Amino acid sequence: MSKRAVRISLTVVVILGGLFVGADRLAVGFAEDEAAEKLRTSEGLSETPDVSIKGFPFLTQVAGGTLDDVEIGIQDYDATSGSDKIRIADLNARMQGVEFSGDYSSATADKATGTARISYDELLKEAQGEPPVELPLGATGKVVGLSDGGDGKIKVEVEVSKGGTKLPKPVHVLSSVRVEDDTIKVNADEIPKKFEVMGVSIPLPEGLVRDVTDFEEKVSGLPGGIKIDEVTPAEDGVDISVKGTNVKLAG
Repeated sequence: MSKRAVRISLTVVVILGGLFVGADRLAVGFAEDEAAEKLRTSEGLSETPDVSIKGFPFLTQVAGGTLDDVEIGIQDYDATSGSDKIRIADLNARMQGVEFSGDYSSATADKATGTARISYDELLKEAQGEPPVELPLGATGKVVGLSDGGDGKIKVEVEVSKGGTKLPKPVHVLSSVRVEDDTIKVNADEIPKKFEVMGVSIPLPEGLVRDVTDFEEKVSGLPGGIKIDEVTPAEDGVDISVKGTNVKLAG
């Protein structure tokens, strides 16, 4: 083959390759838009999520019926907490081994991992909804605030009142947080033995005080059946990791 023929052949290969890549990228862009809209509808989202299909070529993956890697980003998601809702922010999930039906009406991921954030105000909802707890000598206590306590702890702010008069300064306790059976549990590391209210020393039995300081928030109804795996206190809320298997994305 002459040099000229080789150059022509290489040029044709490059052009065809470019056309294939262009067609592949057009196809993946269309698929991402369609998947995002379907996810928005199926999950009842107020905004369209971000969907990014990884791997190349996309068309070859489609022909095989399985996508290697799909990333999904949802800005705000209202999960379920008892009879109420809890807002999950910045939910980002990576779905691997996504198989879809022949008519593309449903898709299921072999496994999923991800991260999200729950603000302290959202985490406080359950505790705020509870009535004040009766303490000795006619005092009452109620959790009124949460913040970052540093070193992986949550600072719990407790408002104490007696005879309708609030303690000049709230009581603060450092608490540990963990996840157990879809439930975020906040438990004080140490309970104060007593405090002074209007010149009166009020003893604080640990079991009674924990009725004030300790609380839990069940979180369910996350997209596709993923579940909270771990939780870590941060500056503006708790960072959570999520995971799941056989995660249903649509259908």
